[in-house]
Amino acid sequence: MNIIKSEVDSLPIPAKGNNGQTGQKRYYDDKLKGFGVRVTSGGAKTFFVEKLVKRKLRRMKIGRYGELTVEQARKQAQILLGQIASGLDPLAEKRADKMRQVTLKEVMADYVKARKSLKPKTLYDYQRVLDIAFANWKSKPLISITKDKVAKLHEKLGQERGQAYANLAMRVLRALFNFSAGQYEDSEGRSLITDNPVKRLSQTRAWYRVERRQTFIKAHELGYWYAGVQNLKNETLRDYLLLILFTGLRRQEAAKLEWQQVDLKAKTLKVTDTKNRESHTLPLSDYLYELLSTRKKNTSGDYVFASTSESGYIVEPRKQMAKVIKETEIQFTVHDLRRTFITIAESLDIPAYALKRLLNHKMTNDVTAGYIMLDVERLRKPMQMITDYLLLQMGLKESTIIPLPVVQEKQNVK
Repeated sequence: MNIIKSEVDSLPIPAKGNNGQTGQKRYYDDKLKGFGVRVTSGGAKTFFVEKLVKRKLRRMKIGRYGELTVEQARKQAQILLGQIASGLDPLAEKRADKMRQVTLKEVMADYVKARKSLKPKTLYDYQRVLDIAFANWKSKPLISITKDKVAKLHEKLGQERGQAYANLAMRVLRALFNFSAGQYEDSEGRSLITDNPVKRLSQTRAWYRVERRQTFIKAHELGYWYAGVQNLKNETLRDYLLLILFTGLRRQEAAKLEWQQVDLKAKTLKVTDTKNRESHTLPLSDYLYELLSTRKKNTSGDYVFASTSESGYIVEPRKQMAKVIKETEIQFTVHDLRRTFITIAESLDIPAYALKRLLNHKMTNDVTAGYIMLDVERLRKPMQMITDYLLLQMGLKESTIIPLPVVQEKQNVK
C-alpha cells in the first residue's frame, strides 16, 4: 500500500486471536522498501522498519501514529534504512547506547542475578558496600567511573572507614567491572568495558596492607574465659560459644545448625551450608556429645541454637560477649574461637591432612591429599585430643601425664 495519512486512517482493526490474544496485521509501503505500519486489535497503529541485517531480520519500532505523522515516520525510516545500507545495525546501536548508560546499581542487580550461588550473607555485604561506599556512584553510568575517581575514593574510605573496609569496597567494584566486561557489548560484539579502573590501585601499589587478624585465646586464659562464659545467664549463648571453640566451626555454620544434622547415635554432626560448598562431617568428642545431648533434652524446635530472632536461630550477641570481655579482660570475637581451635590443633602436632579435614579446608591443589581418604572415624582421635587439651587448660580435666619421681642428690658425709 501507499502509506499516507488517509490510507493509515482507513486501515481496518484486526480481530483478536482464538485465545483472546492481541491480533495484529502489518502493511508495507510500496515506495520505501522496508517501511511499514502495524495495526493491533486494540486499535494501536505503529510505524516500523524491517530489513535484513547481516542475514538476520531486524524489525525496529519508529513510533506510534498520532505521536508521529506519516511524514515524520517516513523520514525516520529513511534515516534508519540509510544506516543499514552503510553497514550499521541501528537496533544493535540502540542497545549499545542503552548499555553505555547502565548504572553501577543496575550492574549489581545483573551480577546478583547471574551469580545465583551467592550466599545471603555475601549478598547483604555487597549491598551494604553499594549503599555506603558507593552511595554517590550507584546511580551513575558505570563507564563514568575513572581510575582517578577510584584512587581518590579508596584513599577517602581508608581515612574515614578504615583501610580494611576501603580494600573490601574496591574488591567488590573490581568484581563488578570484571563481570561487566563480558556482559555489556556494542553493536559489533566488542566489550564496552575495555579496562578495569581498579587496576590503578595495583599499578600504583595503593592497596592498603592490612595485617590478617591473628588473635586467639591463649592457653593460660582459657580457664578465666570459661568461667566468664559460665556466668552468662543465657544458656543458648554459652553452649553456642563452647561448640565453636570445641569444633572450630564458623559462626554461621554453628548458628544455623539444625537437629537433623546432629546424629547422637553415631556421635557426629554434619554441616551442609559451608563456605566452600562441600558438606562437612565432624565426630563429636565426649564433651560435645554431653553438651548436645543435654541441649536436645531441654530444647525444642529445628535449630540447635534456637532464638526468637527473625531467622529463628541465634544471632551474634555482642552485648553478652562484651560482658565476658569486661569480666575476664580477655578480648575475643567469635572467629577468635575458631583460631584458638586451629592454634591448639597445630600445637598438638595433628597431621596436616587431618587438620584440614577438621577445618573443612579444600585440598584440591594438593596431589598427595587426593590419595588420602580420611573418614569421620579417623578424625575422632584428633578431635578428642583437642577437647582434652581444652578441658585441661580450663581446669575441667586432670592431666594424664605421670610426673617423674624427684631424684634427691646424695649428700657427702664427712
